[in-house]
Amino acid sequence: MISIIASDMDGTLLNEKMEISEENAAAIKQAQSEGVHFIVATGRQRSEAQPLIEQFGIQVPMITLNGAAVYDVDGKALDMVPLHRATVTQIMRELNLADLYYEVVTADGVVSNSRAMHIQNLAQLLSNLNPQTPFKLAVSLASARVELMDISYVDNYQELIDDHNVRILKIIAFANEGQKKLQTVANKINDKVEVAITSSSETNIEINNIRAQKGIALQHYADELNIPMSQVMAIGDNLNDASMLKIADTSYAMGNAIPEIKKIANHLTVTNNENGVGKAILEQLKTNRQ
Repeated sequence: MISIIASDMDGTLLNEKMEISEENAAAIKQAQSEGVHFIVATGRQRSEAQPLIEQFGIQVPMITLNGAAVYDVDGKALDMVPLHRATVTQIMRELNLADLYYEVVTADGVVSNSRAMHIQNLAQLLSNLNPQTPFKLAVSLASARVELMDISYVDNYQELIDDHNVRILKIIAFANEGQKKLQTVANKINDKVEVAITSSSETNIEINNIRAQKGIALQHYADELNIPMSQVMAIGDNLNDASMLKIADTSYAMGNAIPEIKKIANHLTVTNNENGVGKAILEQLKTNRQ
């Protein structure tokens, strides 16, 4: 019996166009109508994730920023787990030494120190998700998206550290060279401070407080509802989904998931472009009814 379904967004609930398909949306509504709690668990901030869900008239609680911020169905913040300032200083030192571009996600939104680099990295992500898209078109699409996003710019990230009203929830670093370069930096950061370092694509690493993990947040959510993990299902495709796939008794890897995630999950669905989330949901609802 499944009582809670938690789904990642990018590469999972979202297709290559960064959209939720009608099939996936219909499956979520069906689950909710049958009394199953559906929760989104994403590396994105709520302001990025919410519009994609709301366009189908769906309301769901959200685990955002890999577990650093959790919101109820009405958008009320239930929990926030920021990085400590001393930890942020150490992380930034290593990222600067490695000459990596990175962005800081605060409780108030994404902060960048370069609009051009932000667009370039967003274009790279769009291009990776949809290889048929020429890079120039991806840059154009990224530029249009930037205008809609909740992002601000600073000359120096130090001003965020100095401002004690700012809660830094996540740092995301990028490298076109991929995980080989990023993991070298991640290892150096882990040698200095205790943090959770995951990834949502081949070209990034995401750094959170050690307690800010999707699995931990999902466990807390289930506990609040007095639902055992034996009745929890999680769906994902990348490393930042690993903690919740390990903790949920029923776990699905997407057909497009990386090999490590396919090894962790105990079920496999089709890809994000084939409505894999919707198919997994309907499969479990059918089992619930038996």
